[in-house]
Amino acid sequence: MKNKLTAIVAIVVLVAFGSCKKNYTCTCTTVIGSASATQAHNIDNATLIDAKNSCDNYETQANNSYPGGTTCHL
Repeated sequence: MKNKLTAIVAIVVLVAFGSCKKNYTCTCTTVIGSASATQAHNIDNATLIDAKNSCDNYETQANNSYPGGTTCHL
């Protein structure tokens, strides 16, 4: 019984803290040859999962639009 209660409390805490909406910054760096450029994208009022998905989308769009390689991270 104590283990079930502990598990339930842990799940509630994870859900409570995991769903908070915050402002995030996705930083993307594009490298073409020996040149590189960095651009920051603000992701406002988003959960961490939504911010990661948006950041991944910025990376995908950049890699499909520009030569070279782009990496993005929060």
